[in-house]
Amino acid sequence: MFDFLDSDWFNIGLEIVFLILISYDVKKYIETKKKEYITNIVLTIGFAFWVLYPYYKSYFGWNEVQKQVMISTCADSNDSKLCKCVDEKIFKEYVYVEYKDLDKNSSEFKEFLEEAKEECLDDSWF
Repeated sequence: MFDFLDSDWFNIGLEIVFLILISYDVKKYIETKKKEYITNIVLTIGFAFWVLYPYYKSYFGWNEVQKQVMISTCADSNDSKLCKCVDEKIFKEYVYVEYKDLDKNSSEFKEFLEEAKEECLDDSWF
């Protein structure tokens, strides 16, 4: 139901909203010199960090060598588009250390892979 939360466009939208809120408060602070706008700026930056950190964790949790090793293991399959899509979902869901320590035979991971494959094969807009 909330699949849009995983999209990169949702993250970009959140960044734009936070930048608008911060720039509005900076503008108001410059005009009025009231300290409450500094509080708003600090709270907005803190809330933005709190909200966006989990999304960016996935982007910084893997370096390029680790991604290439992971992708090369998937290159043996016939459907490379599906493989790349599933790899991207793994990169977003797990940090490399978590993925390395993960039990690949667990029911939770198998369920995650099935859901990822279904989402990757689904061509609908929603």
